[in-house]
Amino acid sequence: MRNKKLLILFSCYWLLIVFLSGCVTVPTKEVLPTYNINGLSYVSLLSLCESEHIAWEYDAFTKTAKLSRGAHKINLMVGDTLVLVDGVPQRLRYPIEMYQGTVALPYKFKEQILDPLFKERYPAGKVTLLFSKIKRIVIDAGHGGKDPGTIGRSGLKEKDVNLDIAKRLSKLLKSDGLDVVMTRSTDIFISLERRAAIANNLKTDLFVSIHSNSNRVGSLNGLEVYYISPNVSDAKRALSCAENAALNLDKICFVEPASLNLKAIVWDMINTSNRAESIILGRYVCRAIENNLNTKVLGIKGAPFYVLKGTHSPAVLIEVGFLSNYNEEHRIKNSYYRQQIAESIAQGIKNYIQDYTLIEQVRE
Repeated sequence: MRNKKLLILFSCYWLLIVFLSGCVTVPTKEVLPTYNINGLSYVSLLSLCESEHIAWEYDAFTKTAKLSRGAHKINLMVGDTLVLVDGVPQRLRYPIEMYQGTVALPYKFKEQILDPLFKERYPAGKVTLLFSKIKRIVIDAGHGGKDPGTIGRSGLKEKDVNLDIAKRLSKLLKSDGLDVVMTRSTDIFISLERRAAIANNLKTDLFVSIHSNSNRVGSLNGLEVYYISPNVSDAKRALSCAENAALNLDKICFVEPASLNLKAIVWDMINTSNRAESIILGRYVCRAIENNLNTKVLGIKGAPFYVLKGTHSPAVLIEVGFLSNYNEEHRIKNSYYRQQIAESIAQGIKNYIQDYTLIEQVRE
């Protein structure tokens, strides 16, 4: 009887040891799923690209894949050990395989190819924005609801692209402590007037509108940023603001009844300053996109878009690409590429805020 009790206690002891050991050895971070092919470890191309935020395209006919992130390109073929990295051939020890309908890469692919190429995705550490006067940003996802915007050949709707990128951008900026408001977070229609009113009522510091482009010339491609056109009269805008909008400036005091002309002068100064800041913000965004995305940047242009004209803060409208271009539409359909767009725009905005803050500190 006593031996039986000892046996039970001994068994319980070992069960406890096994249980605790299992708890200790649980991985603390997610690992990529691996496949065993001919006794070798492989990882899914899809999983690897997702974890590394790499845009990819696969041609089933030629069995070739194209990977891209920033200015870097990787070309590979199923069944081959040769990989082109930015046009330079590199040889893998084991061939790329097709496994259960998906492209599988040798387990060492990340260590050999990706890590040397992407040592740092973006500058290490977060941009310090705590002491910036720029706190609130309104992100405007263009179109929505009954207004689909432009539609690509494959049926990709601009309203869906805009909303997806806007949501990603909002999440990125919020993670850096910024107060972000979206004019729409679902597939609903909002008028242009309402979009501008949302920004003005919240007294936003920056307004960023996300759109997708279209043109009859199908070969046109690239990303461009717009600010309020110089052809739009600041004097007329100033008079309209003076009549309909509150200044809410602590350092300005108007004698009652307030002078409409004096208010118009102040608004004219504000509008002129906002236009200049919009151009600077646009440059930062374009620069970040050029550094991080392998896409054509068409530059910064002036346009009389209502959301830019009706907003009382520095404002830009970003056309992320041409859905009328077959290749560009195909890229934009890729969720990893849209993530890269959002991250590049966020980096441009944060760089602008950081430099703006430094300039303000010097002035003070």
